Formats: sequence, C-alpha cells, structure tokens
Amino acid sequence: MKSRTDQTEIVVGLDIGTTKVLAVVGEVDSDGITILGVGNVPCRGLRKGVVSNIEWTMRSIAEAIEAAQTMAGVEIRTVYAGVAGSHIRCMSSDGVAAIGGGEVTRTDVDRVLEGARAIPVDADRQILHVLPREFVVDNQDGIRDPVGMSGVRLGTKVNLITAATSCVQNVVRCAERCGLTVADVVLEPLASAEAVLSEDEKEIGVAVIDIGGGTTDMLLYVDGGIAHASVIPVGGNNVTADIAAGLRTPMGEAERLKRNSGCALGRMVSDDEEIEVPGVGGHLPRKTARRVLSDIIEPRVEEIFAVLRKRIEDTGMLEQLSAGVVLTGGAVLMEGMTEFAEEILGMPVRMGVPIGVKGITQLVSGPQYATGVGLVLYGANALTQARERSAAPERSEIRRLVREPKREVVEEIVTAKRSGGFWNWLRAAF
Repeated sequence: MKSRTDQTEIVVGLDIGTTKVLAVVGEVDSDGITILGVGNVPCRGLRKGVVSNIEWTMRSIAEAIEAAQTMAGVEIRTVYAGVAGSHIRCMSSDGVAAIGGGEVTRTDVDRVLEGARAIPVDADRQILHVLPREFVVDNQDGIRDPVGMSGVRLGTKVNLITAATSCVQNVVRCAERCGLTVADVVLEPLASAEAVLSEDEKEIGVAVIDIGGGTTDMLLYVDGGIAHASVIPVGGNNVTADIAAGLRTPMGEAERLKRNSGCALGRMVSDDEEIEVPGVGGHLPRKTARRVLSDIIEPRVEEIFAVLRKRIEDTGMLEQLSAGVVLTGGAVLMEGMTEFAEEILGMPVRMGVPIGVKGITQLVSGPQYATGVGLVLYGANALTQARERSAAPERSEIRRLVREPKREVVEEIVTAKRSGGFWNWLRAAF
C-alpha cells in the first residue's frame, strides 16, 4: 500500500447512487488533487436515491472500495459520502453576531453561521449544510468573505439544506458496516457543482442539473452563492421502464437500448434506422425503427425538463441564470439531451464533466463521474478549512497583543530579540 507523507492527504469520495456505487480516491498536496483510483460497480440497493436494501448496498460499497483501493494502492478508511433523494429540502435563514475585537475573524464567521442554523426543524430531519449567500458587516452587504474586515456587527443570509435523518443514517450505516468512517455526508448536486462549474459561471448565474437513475437534482447559483436546491423523484430509470413496457423487452435490455441507441429528440433520428429488440419470455428478437424508441423516450425527458423549468420559474431566478444550465449524471449521455434541454429550458445548455483534477482523469472524464470527483474536491476543501480554523485562534491572539501592547507583550518582544527569533514572531503576527 502507498504511504502518505505529512504534506499529502488521501481523500475518498463515495457516490452511492440508485444505479451504481462509485468510489474515487484522490491525493491532495500543494500542487492540487491527483486522482489515484476509481471503483465503479452496479447497485440495486437504492430506490429513488434512498437506501431500500442495506445488504445489497453494503455489497456494492465493499466492491467499489476494494476496486478503488486496489487501483490506487492505498488503504481506504475514511470517505465523504453523497446523499440525494426527494427528501432533500432547502430553506432560507438569517444570522447575526457581534464582532469581537473590532475585526472579523473565522471564529466570528462560525458563530454567525451557527446562529443562522439555530432554527426549529422537524424531529425526523437534520441540517446537512449551511450555505451562505452573503455576509453583512454593519451596513455593508453583498460581502463574500468578511474575515479581516472592521466592524461591530456581522450578519449573514444562508440557505439551509435539510434531509430526512433516517435516510442519512442508512447511508452512514451502510458505509460503517463496510469498515469505513464517514467524515461527512454531502448533498450530491453540491458535490457535482464543485466538479463541473467555473467561478465565472457561479458569479453570473447558473443551474446544475444532475439526472441520475432514480432522481433529478437541481442547484441554482446566483451572484456566486447557492440560491436554491431542488430534487424531483424521476430519473433515467423511468425512461428505462418506459422502454421496457413500450417495446415489451426485459429491463436490462431496455437499459442497453437506451444507452446504445436512445435519442431524446425524435427529429434527430432518420426514418430508415432500425434496431433489434430482444424478446421477453422466450419470444424471438425483432427489428423495429429506431424512431419508435425515440418516440418512447422523448415524452419522459420532456416531462423532466418541463418540471425543472417550472421550478426555476417559481424561484423567480430564471432571468438571473445568464450562464445557462450545466447537465451532469449518467442519464444525460443519451443523444439529443443538450439540444432538447435548450429547447424546453430556453437557455444555453452544456454537458458538465469534472475539471480541476489531474492523474488518471481519463477514467473520470464523463458527466456520470461528476459527483464522485466533486466529493473528493469537497473533502479537500474541508481539510483546508479545518487547518485554517486550527491556526486562526493563535494568529488572532497575536494580532490582539500587537494592537493592544501591554507589559507582557513588551517582555515577549525583548525575549524574542534576545533569542534571535524576533522576525519569526513578527511574521506570525501578520
């Protein structure tokens, strides 16, 4: 197994989806994130993003982790797990806190965010994320990062992402029974956005739509912050079920037809194209027009995008999404998806693939890997923030002593000069 140095960390993202379990291993160092290994196995233990069979889910997790750690050459003990499903909710909240010492510190930010999450939620739900939209220092609003600013009163406007406690616990329980420790549970569209969006897109407004097997997740960014999150319990499996019923073929064959020959926009298919449809119950395969397959797929895809369009309109943010829409998830690989989405949503649409990583990127280059890679990016950011928080109190205290010189400070400076460590002391202060 590969060993880590003090300068590197191993971060593992575990995407537990309706149709697959994906484990992505990343190495984090000063040069960025390097993808070391990937494990991707089918999963039948979830329904619409929620664990429905713990044993089947555990088996898929164990297989994915084993494949990933074999490829990466590391032992996996801790993971960042993704969660999705129609139980996800988004709500707004505000927080206010006094600024200690006249200068905003990371501790002040943590306190105001903690105040924003101190609102009543149902007993069977828990808060997954507190996502700040903006900060307000005294009367100045629209601030992204208030640390270091002067003021007496710090406020914030946030979006709270809540989830059903039982659904989250089942995800954690499945991972723990496989001998893993869950460092954090992360909203899957949030992870996908980390992997596929640029800062410019977040700034001018963009929607991330992740169409998976059981659910379709949507996240809206406005003015650089998350403005809305939504989940609908329809995904690629619904398209597969329609194909199986319409062509009278087994579900497995319907999935194969969808991936290999499916097209979301009927007019992109010529009338003379044919496909072979396997029979069910001993019936022989038969030939049919590919246009028939497309005619089955198109209404379901139209329904998904029409619901998404309505939800965007209901938020009142349609005109603020200047960067358009970024599609991710395995179901968007079907031909005609981006073109059909542009027609129904009425804005530019592109396919989102993971960016910002190196290593064996060819194994995670598709939109179906966005969540797994995003979980690694989320974990890397969490480690960085944890290191900053641990160092912040010490720096804050030194700055306070410098601003408010006392006898003890003078003695400390004299001692530092005598020992030759004055410049080190001074650099730590700033």
